[in-house]
Amino acid sequence: MSARRYPIFFALVALALLAGCGSSGSGSSTTATIDRNIQSGVKDALGASTSTTAAVPTSMDGWEALWAKERSAIVNRIKSNGWGKTADGKKVVGPEGYSMDLTKCPAGWQDTEGLTDKSIKVGFTGPLSGTLADVGNNMRLLDAMLKYENAHGGFTDSTGKTRQAQVVMRDDAYDPSRTIPLVDELLDSEKVFAIGTIGTPNQVKVFGKINQRCVPHPAISGHSSVGDPVGHPWTLSSSISYTSEAILLGQFVEERLDAEFGGKAKVAVLYFSNDFGTAFDSGFRSFISSSKRGGDFQYITQVIESNASTITDAMTTIAAQKPNVFIAAVAGTACTQAVNESAQNGMKEQVKYKFLDSACKASGVKPLTLGAAMENWYAVGGGYRDLFAPASDTDPWMLWARQMLKDAGIDYKSSTSFNSALFYMWPWIQALKIADDLPGGLTRTNFDLAFRAMDMTHPHLYPGIKFNMNGNKDAFFVEGSDITRWDGPKQAWAVENVIDVSGRTKPCLWDETTNKCN
Repeated sequence: MSARRYPIFFALVALALLAGCGSSGSGSSTTATIDRNIQSGVKDALGASTSTTAAVPTSMDGWEALWAKERSAIVNRIKSNGWGKTADGKKVVGPEGYSMDLTKCPAGWQDTEGLTDKSIKVGFTGPLSGTLADVGNNMRLLDAMLKYENAHGGFTDSTGKTRQAQVVMRDDAYDPSRTIPLVDELLDSEKVFAIGTIGTPNQVKVFGKINQRCVPHPAISGHSSVGDPVGHPWTLSSSISYTSEAILLGQFVEERLDAEFGGKAKVAVLYFSNDFGTAFDSGFRSFISSSKRGGDFQYITQVIESNASTITDAMTTIAAQKPNVFIAAVAGTACTQAVNESAQNGMKEQVKYKFLDSACKASGVKPLTLGAAMENWYAVGGGYRDLFAPASDTDPWMLWARQMLKDAGIDYKSSTSFNSALFYMWPWIQALKIADDLPGGLTRTNFDLAFRAMDMTHPHLYPGIKFNMNGNKDAFFVEGSDITRWDGPKQAWAVENVIDVSGRTKPCLWDETTNKCN
């Protein structure tokens, strides 16, 4: 393999690390299943060209025109295939065999609950306090986007109703035990149209109930369970699965065993004691056991609580074992602590490859405040472009986003989470507009179907990374990413590469009794 092709794999790694964004809690350590489809995609990509030449609009008028055209194509596809609620009202059908049995919805269920002729009420739980409080700014970003839409005419559907939208936000402090009663409140008291959640363990605790109640649930999580269009059709994913993350990282190390690591490699991972962490650990171990070079891996781990005030002991233990590769699979303040601790314990110079996951890049680390400690760090970026970069000062989408936040009374520089939030919340707006144009107008079932059939150009992703879902066949919006390296002299993230393997991740049929995909 040529040196020029190495960055392609780095970018593939980012596909899965995106899945770790927003995790907290505890989970199972059941053995993961290796996704051979992703593995073959990795090998295909390793031999591909590194260039991306996809064109993007150069003005917001251009973006709006493109999105209108793409939404129209989605609506036409749904109509021409006869997808949607059946004439008897008993089920919803969609792409690639997708269906929802509405007869299983609870008595009194309404397709338009949370709507009036003039309003849309959605609910969201996430951390507004605690060590991961900054991640709660995802909710504030959705609120700001909806306020922008409200100020520019609101949401008008095919029945002629024009509505203003609002977000009911609840603080769960990233604690799943608090998420449960807050979701109950949103369902039973607030009677919201749809519910968003932040964090994998939070999602795992409530998505069964939300699906039983037949309420749309776009979750900020990449856990395998959110990619289950058959068993949990009301929950919608945001990224690739944790198991696939482990495959990608394992393959990255395997490709370098001889050329860079002398035939054997020691990989150290710091991860949270949560569903993301245990799924990652299980997936990586499964990759090693399936690899012909598995005996050449030495895999060491340190586990921390997501609310830990310090990670010094864990990082000191890792440093003493002198790994070849270090991965910080964490979020929030632990990201900054990992960078600082590595500078103090010698890992900065001794460890050849040091990675921050996409959660860290999106909301957990501010490179400019870390100075020389950031040198020689890589980050997987989840495919997101950078709201804060000087290069964004003339970008129409970034300028729009900054002004939209300013109009809502928010300084875009006040939270790094606004960057990832632009990725997560943009499809909410598009799904509302697609559902508006479907027969019957805005309903819960049309909103869900809009996501399942969405195929659009996301303005916050690097050109060349697809953003799509396809019913029962493709349950993950994003299967592409970038890999960046912190350029100290330029004080900016330098993009090494961008790649996409859309459609490669197999959907999951989640078994809540065994806590794994069947």
